[in-house]
Amino acid sequence: MRQRVATLVWRVVLAGGLVCGIGLLPWLTHTDPAYTVLKARSAEREPTPEVLADIRHQLGLDGGPLHLLGEWLGGLVRGDAGESWISGGDVLPGVLQALGASLLLMAVALLVAAVTAGLVCARTLRLGARRRLDGRRAGGTVSAVLASLPEFLVASVLATVVGVQLGWLPALGWYGFQWTVLPALALGVPAGAVLGRLLDDLLPGAFGEPWALAAAARGLTGRSIARQAVRRCVPALLPNLGLFVVGLTGGAVAVEQVFDIPGLGRTTLQAALAQDLPVLQAGTLALVLLAALATGATRLAARLLTGPALRDGALSSLHRPAPPARALPPLLYGAVLAAVVGLGPARDPLALDTGQKLRAPSLDHPFGTDALGRDLLARVGHGALDTLLLASAITAAALLAGVLLGLVPRVSAPLVDTVNAVPPVLVALLVTAVAGSGAATPALAVGAVAWAPLATHTAALLRQERATLHLTATRGLGAGRSYLLRHELLPAVLPPVLRHALLRLPGVALALASLGFLGLGAQPPSPEWGLLLAENQPYAERAPWAVLAPAAVLALLGALAVTAAGVLRGPRRRAPRTAAGIVDVQPAPEKEPVGVR
Repeated sequence: MRQRVATLVWRVVLAGGLVCGIGLLPWLTHTDPAYTVLKARSAEREPTPEVLADIRHQLGLDGGPLHLLGEWLGGLVRGDAGESWISGGDVLPGVLQALGASLLLMAVALLVAAVTAGLVCARTLRLGARRRLDGRRAGGTVSAVLASLPEFLVASVLATVVGVQLGWLPALGWYGFQWTVLPALALGVPAGAVLGRLLDDLLPGAFGEPWALAAAARGLTGRSIARQAVRRCVPALLPNLGLFVVGLTGGAVAVEQVFDIPGLGRTTLQAALAQDLPVLQAGTLALVLLAALATGATRLAARLLTGPALRDGALSSLHRPAPPARALPPLLYGAVLAAVVGLGPARDPLALDTGQKLRAPSLDHPFGTDALGRDLLARVGHGALDTLLLASAITAAALLAGVLLGLVPRVSAPLVDTVNAVPPVLVALLVTAVAGSGAATPALAVGAVAWAPLATHTAALLRQERATLHLTATRGLGAGRSYLLRHELLPAVLPPVLRHALLRLPGVALALASLGFLGLGAQPPSPEWGLLLAENQPYAERAPWAVLAPAAVLALLGALAVTAAGVLRGPRRRAPRTAAGIVDVQPAPEKEPVGVR
């Protein structure tokens, strides 16, 4: 009981600190909020001292940030979130309306993600139902490509092709269910690919458990066994699903911008840029509360699905040794990526030739040219080295932080909820306020949130692994916590979390460059990949190669990361060993059960 109360207090402290920190944003950035509000209200009006003084008096800025924060919190207790500094209207109705639009979009996107995840796992489910998983090597190239697709690029292509050219579905606005289809596809397909890969990683272990073998021996249909295998694996993924719920609600800023959706992410971003503190604070608080509800719901669902086996330590380990994937695909992908990185620097990425604008790929320009006549191969190649090195360093740091924090879920879970509730762009603005704008700002902003999914994944897998029979037996023989952590828990948890980190590597690379485009890092004419996508996006219909080239290289990075993770799968555990007189009671079977990779 004390631990639950301490966790609740820790959660409240973090949420309060976040909201209060946002309330200090103008003073942290050393900007005059009166000037920012004036420009948001009317860009043509002159910022004379008299006008700025009048705005300060209207907003109560003379009392200082603590006075403003106290007034806002006092009104919040009475159900009043204040008035917008820009429009003058009540904040709460507008935030609730934006939250409703985002929740509807999130629900449809989750449906798309579930279908996508099912397609990713279809082969494993089919082979497992037929008891033909023995020796199956890990795949995942297609899912890696889908997971690495930039959401705003998918949204732009769908809006241009499906919405405008074909006219099948509306591309702009928010007037009914039809308007949710295209943005839900843009959000749900990449998220579903990530979830599908994580589920596909666990399914072979479920099909190899004793209950599955006994069910097959008793004549149960393969479809029933496959359904139960999915149910067995879902509890380990539910915490990450909770993160996706909040991420799809508050982090869908780019998609909401493309489709002109008045969602909460877009509302929060606009309030942050205009320093409309009441709207920004109310939107952030709504996201924090949504994160807490999603976390509670996913934990309850996990307990209901697992049943008393989690409490009694009667589960089997889902993480079993698997044959390494074929080494040829990652070598092939790596060779192609190395060729792009190697050939690009030999060309000038800044050379302008207005007579060669938006030229199609040719021998002179293998990737074509952009709107200024610059060679795209040169720009992709020059931007690759910095992007890849920085993304790899951030991913490695996020993996280390995620694993370490995942080992202490009572500390990390509230922190994950708080971090995940803040849209990445808002995190970048907060980092800029504290550390200043510069080349390190995108790295700090992305690194501040990249560890959260990995910590959640680690904690969920540890919770399942601690309830396994072999761990209970080993503990009963006298094994201490250190021995269990080093010889049982970490060897079972680290491989899937490492593969998860590699799966997110392309997303980290894209997030870095995208923040640079927003003015929080590198500026044009830098050849960062995200900048290339954003700069050439308006010409996608006229010159599709201008966006396909950097997008294809990004997808190639995703395929390389996932196939390389398959090669990294460790060998089978050695025969039982003794450490300090303790025998490892999880023997290596003479013959692997059906369904083990």
